[in-house]
Amino acid sequence: MQSINLSELPSLVGVDLAPSKWVSITQEQIDRFADLTGDDEWIHIDRDRAAREFGGTIAHGYHLLALIPALGASILEVRGVKNGLNYGINRLRFTNMVRAGVRVRLRRKLLSVEPQRGGWMTTHEFIIEIAGEERPAMVAEMLFLLFGDDEER
Repeated sequence: MQSINLSELPSLVGVDLAPSKWVSITQEQIDRFADLTGDDEWIHIDRDRAAREFGGTIAHGYHLLALIPALGASILEVRGVKNGLNYGINRLRFTNMVRAGVRVRLRRKLLSVEPQRGGWMTTHEFIIEIAGEERPAMVAEMLFLLFGDDEER
């Protein structure tokens, strides 16, 4: 994991950071996500039908999106942040199916850092890759507003 002070964050703009570790997507996780969200469409939970039609059950796209905070934090630690706010998504595409049992990892690139509202508006590109597949599962451009602690000001 790379570690940097908030004041040094602009130096990482345009840099492809080292990817996260590979993590497995299990059917149990998919079932729990379906229970949590109420999205119990058959492609996620009906193992037999999904196996016939798609080669296995498919993880929810928003399940993948929900992996970004933990996987992103495993790639980059920004010191001197009092708090950060998820500010939204500029672009989000689910470009490939993630079947139960595969492994995924996150790639992260900082696209911009701009002063805003007494903090720093950061724009990131996140790509979730699937082990053994050329096409990624997801590509997202997300924004976070970061506020420094007292030492950073």
